[in-house]
Formats: sequence, structure tokens, C-alpha cells
Amino acid sequence: MAAPAHTMPAATGQAQTYGNYIGGEWRPAASGETFEDRSPANTDDLVGRFASSAKEDVEAAVAAAAEAADGWRRTSAVARANILHKAAEILASRQEQVGRELTREEGKTLKEGIGETGRAVQILRYFAGEAQQPSGEHYPSMNPLTLLYTVREPLGVVGVITPWNFPIAIPAWKIAPALAFGNTVVFKPASLTPLCAVRLVEALAEAGLPPGVLNLVTGSAGAVGDPLVRDPRIAGVTFTGSNAVGADLRKIAAETGAKLQLELGGKNPAIVLADADLDHALAHVVSGAMMSTGQKCTATSRAIVDRSIAAAFTERLVEKVKALKVGDPLQAETQIGPVISEDSAERIAGEVDAARQSGANLLAGGDRPSENGHGRGHFVAPTLFGDVDPASKLGQEELFGPVLGVIPVDGMDEALAVANTVRFGLSASLFTRDLGKALTFAREIQAGVVHVNSETPGAEPHVPFGGMKGSSSYSREQGKAARDFFTQTKTVYIDPPPA
Repeated sequence: MAAPAHTMPAATGQAQTYGNYIGGEWRPAASGETFEDRSPANTDDLVGRFASSAKEDVEAAVAAAAEAADGWRRTSAVARANILHKAAEILASRQEQVGRELTREEGKTLKEGIGETGRAVQILRYFAGEAQQPSGEHYPSMNPLTLLYTVREPLGVVGVITPWNFPIAIPAWKIAPALAFGNTVVFKPASLTPLCAVRLVEALAEAGLPPGVLNLVTGSAGAVGDPLVRDPRIAGVTFTGSNAVGADLRKIAAETGAKLQLELGGKNPAIVLADADLDHALAHVVSGAMMSTGQKCTATSRAIVDRSIAAAFTERLVEKVKALKVGDPLQAETQIGPVISEDSAERIAGEVDAARQSGANLLAGGDRPSENGHGRGHFVAPTLFGDVDPASKLGQEELFGPVLGVIPVDGMDEALAVANTVRFGLSASLFTRDLGKALTFAREIQAGVVHVNSETPGAEPHVPFGGMKGSSSYSREQGKAARDFFTQTKTVYIDPPPA
């Protein structure tokens, strides 16, 4: 893939510098300042330099979005769909290259990086179709002559704030429906993965989005995110990230009146009953806990196992976790890449050490690999604890890393009680051959995404996604549910004039 036209000149061998995208133009931050983006697998690898933006840049982006809002709202759904479809084809043509860049920038394996880019393509295609679906309803009226119907209309200017762990899929599943349903967007990506954001915006811009409809502003949460969500012209904010930031956004939205969508943390359980296929359950528990280095809000962090099989299951789990290959995520044999930053690595290592000091039974991992060049990256060994106290911090709080705890229980009732006794409720799995227990689990588990005989991660783009309790704002993303957030209902009564 050729270097994009908007990159600023760089000397041979140096990293490119990327600007903001505002009002249909790529431009540097008003201050001219930039920040560095380095690979978490090798901090000597400078991925690029990006605009270090501030309030002035945010105001320009919101002004551009506000100016474009009326024209985009009036653009036909078919025309909006055509642009999304073209953007999908552009991104599909670059899938392997963008996937490689994603791996280099975020640290997940190359297979995962290419796969996530393909998912973004699928999301763009889906919402190209969804834009052309019915957007209102006809109702009978008490007056037989009255035409009574509803239509869904866009909110206006929407602020999109996305995390680093799915740096192209999550932006796609927020931006695509926002645009499909007639909103304009100001997009603030995570500062740890700005290149993926640039690549998504490039595809949409090249597909023919009018100036100002989509605007990208890179920079820190304080300098960009805060003025964005406080701007009175922002009609809606969609955010995926930490519970602490989500709590702050609730307060700000209460002041500004903006519509708010939050997707937050998880402490996701995988329940393994005595009748489960253990080979199948083991594979899915390990994958759910360790792939993407455990950096998924839907990652498995608690394996709740029937006590009658807990010892045998845990013994085999230890073998599988210890066998995982940690290393350069661009290499085909690597299964576990780095975590996103040194701060994350130190935090996870600190939590592991605190759990060990408090008496938790460390069975595998717990260290920071340094051999084979790992010392230049943010690596944490896949870590397993046994006989975890469900009331402990390890049993209650999200670590967001490759750490799994095994909790033995006596049967289905205790398993459900343990699974539900956390403040989160995002995703949950059950492994069993018993249909009755599967149906009980689906009914009683306090989670927005429920899996039976598959891992806790995994969400298809055409169905609703979101959590219960502390994992969300009770709204849902993706699928037809996306229209509910990104639009508002207008009810229309039309009576004929008097005869």
C-alpha cells in the first residue's frame, strides 16, 4: 500500500508523520506538535508521529461536523450506503497490509490483526445494507382519516471515542452506523493506536464522504476527549473504555444533555460442568483468556469449574498455558504478543504479585519474559492461578491481561452464584452437554452476551452487543440495535384539510 497523500515528508528510514482530518483536509495540529507511536513488541520500532491536538483542533472539527450535518442528514440513505460499501471494498483491498500495521501498532498476533481488519470490512458492508432498511412504522389512528407514522432521524454531531484493544473494529462499529443513519462524526481514537484510525478514515474519505462528515482528531484524552464531550454542539457520545472514565462521562452528559452510550469492563466467567467435553472446554477457556494477550473486555478471566473435575481440568490447563508461545506478534508461530504498554505490563505484574502475596496459588506464569529480545517489548507471561477465592480482588476485578483464575464450585447453583457476584455483566460461557442446564444458564446469568460451549469473546456484527450491570449504560451496539442509539424518533400526524 502506498504512503497516503496526507503524510508529511519524512527522511529516508524515518517514520511518517500523520495529521488530523478536519473538514475534508489532512492537517497538522494547530500547535504543530506531534507525539510518537511505538510498537509494544519492540519499543525501538517507531510506527509514526501523530498530531498532538488540543481544544483548538477539537473546536475546528466540531465546527466542520456541525456545518456538514444538515447536508448529510438530507443525503439519501442509498447514497450513504453506497459510500459505506465503497469504503468496505477499499479497506478489503488493503486488509493484509492494514492488519500487519495493526499488529505492529497494537501487539496482537498477525492472524488476529488481519482478522480484525476483515471484521471492520464486514461491519462497513453490514451497515451499508442497514442504511436502506425501514426506519419507521405506520400506526392506526382513532381518526380513520389520519395518517399516523414515525420516522427515525439522526441525532446530529456525534463524538466517537474508542479504545486501543480493537483499534479498527470498534471504531468501525461506531462510525459506520453513525454515518449510515445520517449523523456527522468527530472521532477521537486511543493515542496508543492512532494509525489504525487513520487507515479507517482514509478508506471512508476515499469512498467519497463529503467534507466535514467525518473528522479525526488525535491526541490525549485530556486535551482532546474532554473538550469534545463538553462541547454543547455534540448531540451524542459513544465510548468504549474504562469504568472510571465512563463514570465521568455520565456526569458530563448530565450537564450537556448529550445522549450517551457506554461499553465498559468485564469480569467474564467460563463455567465448566462435570459433564462437559473437557478437551473442547480447555481449548475455549485458554483461547478466551489468552488470545489478544487477554486484552479484550470479553476475555475469560474466571474459570468456574465443578469441583469433581477441578483438579484434572486445572492440571491440563497448566500444561496448555505453559505451552503458549510468547514473542514477536508478526511471527507465524507466536500465540501471545505483548500487552499494549509498559504501564499496563507493570500494572498487571503488580496485580499478579499482590495476588501471590495474599496467598493465591500461582500455577503458571507470573513473570516478565526477557529472553529473545522480549526486553524491548511490553511482555507479560500467560498466568494461571488455582483455587481462587471468588471474593478476592483476583476473583472480582478486571485485570485486562493474560491472567486466568480457577474457582472450584459444587455444582450449577454455586457456579451461577459465583459468576453473578461481581459488579460486571458483559459476557459469560457455559460448557455442558445438558440442554436443561444450558437453558437455565441462559436465563439466570447476569450478562449481556451469553455463550454455551464456546468462549466468552466473540460477537457477530449483525446482533446486539453490550453488557449488564457495571459493564454498560444499558444500551446496545451493532446490529439493528445501533439505530436505536444513533437516531431519535419523530411521530407524525397528517390529517386531510376540511372538505
